[in-house]
Amino acid sequence: MSQPVAAALVAVILVAPAFAQQQEPFEPEGYRTDNYRAPVPATLVGARVLTTADAEAIWRAKSGVFIDVMPRPPKPKNLPEGTVWRDAPRRNIPGSLWLPDTGYGNLPPAMDDYLRRGLAAASHGDKSALLVIYCLADCWMSWNAAKRALAYGYSNVAWYPDGTDGWEHAKLPTEDAHPEPRPEQ
Repeated sequence: MSQPVAAALVAVILVAPAFAQQQEPFEPEGYRTDNYRAPVPATLVGARVLTTADAEAIWRAKSGVFIDVMPRPPKPKNLPEGTVWRDAPRRNIPGSLWLPDTGYGNLPPAMDDYLRRGLAAASHGDKSALLVIYCLADCWMSWNAAKRALAYGYSNVAWYPDGTDGWEHAKLPTEDAHPEPRPEQ
């Protein structure tokens, strides 16, 4: 093998893994069921993908309902008496409806119903109402929840993949979030 060919081969071997890591992941056919904090696809078939500027314009115009799906561990049921429990604080986009734990790939029936009821309340039963679904940057929870909203028949779903990370990076306002009461599981 000539020296230039060998050098080119070595270069390809060294560059290929870095190039592969820079490529955005493809959309899975179903829901993502693990490693939820990982790079997300650039698309979601059937939904509009929003930049921070797009999300801000919708928010300022009050033309859509913002749905935060950031997970939140529930208070353990059998804490010893006297144990102090503090929920982790969450700040979200002002006016958002927080439906925690609705972005997992597999939802138990009670959580599926919780998401359906939450979306119906947020949209006032109008399946053409604009729903803006978000979480954090590189969070598959919002991708899954937006995909699920499409599967429920909502026709105007927007996915904001940068979530509160992108929102805060743009120095836009946030507020203390309070989740909608979850069903007992």
